[in-house]
Amino acid sequence: MYKTKARDAIIKYLEANTEKRLTAREVFDGIKDSIEGVNRTTVYRNLDKLCDQGELVRFKDPNQDAWYYQFSAKDMHCDKHIHARCSRCGRVFHLDDDFVVDFIDKLQTEYKLDLNTAKTMLVVQCKKCNRIAIPIDK
Repeated sequence: MYKTKARDAIIKYLEANTEKRLTAREVFDGIKDSIEGVNRTTVYRNLDKLCDQGELVRFKDPNQDAWYYQFSAKDMHCDKHIHARCSRCGRVFHLDDDFVVDFIDKLQTEYKLDLNTAKTMLVVQCKKCNRIAIPIDK
């Protein structure tokens, strides 16, 4: 994939927002003023290519008709751990501690199941949202 201004701007924008879930429209809105002449089609095409190359993770919210994108830095190993998203504020958490590693190993060894971690998203309510006593979405 060619390095273009749009591609670089998308990566930079997603890198700066690693704790947020972002739709293609939100990415477009975030970069449109920094690149002259960029359009939605260019953003969608670049997002798809970056996902195919493993630089971004794409996931579907089952409660909405939208795909969400997240930066997947090689050093973050987003393809090797599970993500959780707060159902209230949208913050994304990288769950890569020993418990998660053990869980993934147990799925493979005891249940003979392979978990596609790049497409796995747990829906949670974060500590901050719990503190303001907002009930979790069902």
